[in-house]
Amino acid sequence: MTDNITSVGGGSRPEAGVSALKGRTGAGAPAETRGRTTIADGVVAKIAGMAAREVPGIHSLGAGMARAFGAMRERVPGAGGGGAVTRGVKVEVGERQAAVDLDVVVEYGVSIVDVAGGVRTNVISAVERMTGLEVVEVNIAVDDVHLPDDEEQQTEPDEGRVR
Repeated sequence: MTDNITSVGGGSRPEAGVSALKGRTGAGAPAETRGRTTIADGVVAKIAGMAAREVPGIHSLGAGMARAFGAMRERVPGAGGGGAVTRGVKVEVGERQAAVDLDVVVEYGVSIVDVAGGVRTNVISAVERMTGLEVVEVNIAVDDVHLPDDEEQQTEPDEGRVR
């Protein structure tokens, strides 16, 4: 079975956007190859985001400002906090290939080199297995290190605050 992947949507590059897995047609072709399957950029971004978060040592995804805006958006009712999965993930999907850029925050004490390698392996495996696209690169920008006492400071109530 040979699938052809073609671009049918718009993106930042002329060939980027929604990918389509195009199969053979006709009565003699196997049933699973008749027709076309399209895969949106957002789908690839969600897969990559979920795969990156599964790696031990990753605290969160997204640069500082993206995390701050995302946290505010999640607190506002009806503002659509569903973008948390793709926060810090950028993908470019071409005809047969995809490239992924990730902004990550790692836990203090982990080997950044090992975590980055684990993220690359997991993201490439998940995207290629689920979409059939070849992942040509996974670029990782480590934007911050999460310290254990960061959560304690964020969860402590303000003592002088009037309620």
